[in-house]
Amino acid sequence: MSEFETLRYEASDGAIRVTLARPASLNAMNGRMIEDLHAAANRIASDAQARAVLLRAEGRGFCSGADLAADDLPPDPALSRGENIARRLVTRFNPMIEAWRSLPVPVVVAVNGVAAGGGVGLALTGDIVVAARSASFVQVFGPRLGLAPDLGCSWVLPRRVGDARALGLMLLGDPLDGSAAAAMGLIWACVDDAELAPQTESLLTRLAEGPTQAFRRIKTLVAASQDTSLAAQLALEAEAQGELGDTGDFAEGISAFLEKRAPRFEGR
Repeated sequence: MSEFETLRYEASDGAIRVTLARPASLNAMNGRMIEDLHAAANRIASDAQARAVLLRAEGRGFCSGADLAADDLPPDPALSRGENIARRLVTRFNPMIEAWRSLPVPVVVAVNGVAAGGGVGLALTGDIVVAARSASFVQVFGPRLGLAPDLGCSWVLPRRVGDARALGLMLLGDPLDGSAAAAMGLIWACVDDAELAPQTESLLTRLAEGPTQAFRRIKTLVAASQDTSLAAQLALEAEAQGELGDTGDFAEGISAFLEKRAPRFEGR
């Protein structure tokens, strides 16, 4: 089942389910949860059988950000408060976020209730993010705490919704509900609360049964497109198709198309 203290980790037929399990604190990230999330990402990345991931949460909220009340990240007395915060980000939080963002397989995130502060950054590591209608995304850093955003929020928000909306969210700190988040393109979709679990489970199954190698290359192509020219991107696309054209899944896709049936991909 799971040996993690703050998470449940389940793997079945290529589908990985990771569940945040600190519901009493709205799944606030303490030091142990950061370690568990990083270890879970590393396990997924090294699992040759992994084909898709679902990240979800127990309780009334997805993640309320860093656990400001936790005492399991003791400060270095030789450093100032700000220096300690920066050190924790550089040595603990940032490597965890990078590990989740760099996972080679598709990641679905189910957002229930609030995602606040760094919880937004964690939620947006997903490739396909689905929120319940009652969910909310809140950038608490500046207006409520006097801090700058962390866990990649200042990187991903402008890319998803543009500078104007990103700045409004980060400077004002107003809650953004699931419907509005979907409408502005921050997330993939918003569904009724009762549909969040079945809809995201369906997406997980669909992705886990898909052409895994193609999905991996799609993720790398989209990531590369942030910093490449059109000519360079066209070259990367050609390279990807050249490699994928020799896979068993592509052969199965062609056979299924010619035989007018659904493909049966094996992830190879």
